[in-house]
Amino acid sequence: MPRKPELPELKGRAARLARLFPAGRAKAARTPFVLLVVLLLGGGLIGLLVLNSALSEGSFKLADLQKRTQNLTDEEQALQRTIDAYSAPDALERRAHELGMVPGGDPAFLDPDGTVKGVPGAATPEAAVLEGPPAPEALDLTPPPGLPATPTPVSGAQHPAPFGGTSATAPAASTTPQSAPTPTPGR
Repeated sequence: MPRKPELPELKGRAARLARLFPAGRAKAARTPFVLLVVLLLGGGLIGLLVLNSALSEGSFKLADLQKRTQNLTDEEQALQRTIDAYSAPDALERRAHELGMVPGGDPAFLDPDGTVKGVPGAATPEAAVLEGPPAPEALDLTPPPGLPATPTPVSGAQHPAPFGGTSATAPAASTTPQSAPTPTPGR
């Protein structure tokens, strides 16, 4: 068995320091330390790979959601354009004529004290005929599927107002021609 070389005898301060350290040179176990370092590095690389995969998956989802948002925005804008086209004054007037409606007569106004200003005028079907919309008899008045059938209008009878308004009594046909009221512009 090989013999360890003996160390020279230490004196003074060196001797006191030598007592603090173990007598034999301790050999640190290197295998567990190397395994620990390799495991930490491997775990870090795997963690980075998982994080990178999750980020790229999130970016694909984000791109899909942005595309879907753009499609829904385009659809909303198209529907808004359709609503605007149907609610334009000329389109409303054309639809009212198709339904057999005529422009109203001269309006009367109420003051806060209850007095009436102006003389109300009756709406006349002749004004509509002079302007050229189709006659109510020529219109197809059958209700769309799913709605109850309503009786055909009779002069002087109570009619439900279109578009959810209040009902009005249809005026009796007048034989005296009146000038057509001028439509008021826009909204």
